[in-house]
Amino acid sequence: MRAPVCVTLFVWLLNDAVSQFTDKEMAAIRQRVKSMFYHAYNSYLDNAFPYDELRPLTCDGQDTWGSFSLTLIDALDTLLVLGNHTEFQRVASLLQDNVDFDIDVNASVFETNIRVVGGLLSAHLLAGRAGMDLEPGWPCSGPLLRMAEDAAKKLLPAFQTPTGMPYGTVNLLNGVSPTETPVTCTAGVGTFILEFATLSRLTGDETFENAARQALRSLWKTRSDIGLVGNHIDVLSQKWVAQDAGIGAGVDSYFEYLVKGAIMLQDEELLSMFLEYDRAIQNYTRFDDWYLWVQMHKGSVSMPVFQSLEAFWPGLQSLLGNLDSAIRTFQNYYSVWRQFGGLPEFYSIPQGSTVDKREGYPLRPELIESAMYLFRSTGDHTYLQLGLDALESIERIAKTPCGYATVKDLRDHQLDNRMESFFLAETIKYLYLLFDPNHFLHGGGKEGDGSWEEGGEAGQCILGAGGFIFNTEAHPLDPAALYCCSRHAQERQELRDILLSMSKKSPDQSNPPTKEKELHPTGQSDSIALKPGEKKTPPTLSCPVQPFSARLSILGQVFTDNS
Repeated sequence: MRAPVCVTLFVWLLNDAVSQFTDKEMAAIRQRVKSMFYHAYNSYLDNAFPYDELRPLTCDGQDTWGSFSLTLIDALDTLLVLGNHTEFQRVASLLQDNVDFDIDVNASVFETNIRVVGGLLSAHLLAGRAGMDLEPGWPCSGPLLRMAEDAAKKLLPAFQTPTGMPYGTVNLLNGVSPTETPVTCTAGVGTFILEFATLSRLTGDETFENAARQALRSLWKTRSDIGLVGNHIDVLSQKWVAQDAGIGAGVDSYFEYLVKGAIMLQDEELLSMFLEYDRAIQNYTRFDDWYLWVQMHKGSVSMPVFQSLEAFWPGLQSLLGNLDSAIRTFQNYYSVWRQFGGLPEFYSIPQGSTVDKREGYPLRPELIESAMYLFRSTGDHTYLQLGLDALESIERIAKTPCGYATVKDLRDHQLDNRMESFFLAETIKYLYLLFDPNHFLHGGGKEGDGSWEEGGEAGQCILGAGGFIFNTEAHPLDPAALYCCSRHAQERQELRDILLSMSKKSPDQSNPPTKEKELHPTGQSDSIALKPGEKKTPPTLSCPVQPFSARLSILGQVFTDNS
């Protein structure tokens, strides 16, 4: 690695070269991002709803991932991020009345989880801020939460395998087909802990979190002798079908969820898993601050390419305080953007060009996502310049009369007739948040100005105080809500146990019990970091008294002393 002084000089030179954005300029860019959103969003409503996605060249719609108005679900929390409470309320009611998951449709388990379950959970947790009428006990109950639970229950049959690792596809009405292939990608196994743990902690049903944890345990056991995992695995036999190891497509969000799951759940075992992987990744796949694909057992280079999905990595590194490496890798990726006006799906590092049949750019968010995290970490306006470059490139290359189209080939800017739902859920959301450092999702605002919320039974919990965790589809989840509902589930269980104990006593019973029954929370499963027989002790304060992001302010410090 280069000496830190070299990195400092490098960053200083970048800061010196990039113009500083004023508050007025950033506000103007936010307005441009809003205009981009509404051009795409209104085009979907006018031309494609209730289909999953908009086809922006022919101005019509198509079902892609399951036939449940996917773009509307994916874009719901973006409406609130942009401040449109009225439309959020309208769409939330519309979805409750029109979306039905009891349909004979084959759906991707992975995509349905991150887009639908994640989108509904996020909207549920933001419903109070949007001014919706809330059920007593919110966020531990509510119609959007029930919708998320219904969708997740449709995915559970996929986890019924000998290993606990899920099939890649499930029929929402009939379960897993007998002819379904057992081969799925690594990310399709390891990208559930955020949504499923949130569901379990909010509802008190441990089934979801247990399923996600079992999948993680099984996947962890399959790593190679040098500490790497491949790209596709047979979920029945646990044998690797594709043995290319890297941080990009097919693997990416597995690593992301180990880190974010560790932060959201304060789970040291998930963090230790990632850190062990990271040591192998740095040893075998990293070359000159690029990350290549290697053979998982030998470590030999198999594909010297950069994939656009890898661009999330600098942002993930920043969450752990690895800023020097994150900054250098980001600059490599940004150089590719400047070369093409977007990130091609595959980029040959030795040749400095796109890879045949992988020249497209479907308006992915990952580099903008990393820019947001790095700007938050460094204050360097280089990352704002990337955001402005992205905004102008998309406007110039991808805009159509009916929305924004996937770029089929970045070399000549041919367009494809598709607008993925993640353009509204992720790309625009991260662009907006990049230029709004005081947004409530960043922990902006002060006590008394409406930035905090009361929740739980009798309003005993503080919610929305900061530290939101974004799932891999950019749906923000509030960790405070998880601990709030877990506490209430524990209190209800304690009351049930006391009443049950009293009912079993005879009227003339005078002898005290020989041993007091130990009480357990029902809404929260034990961390996989716990040893057999060890019991998890609830913290003194169930609701965080400081933004979770403050716990990451020191490099590498994820866990507090008493967690």
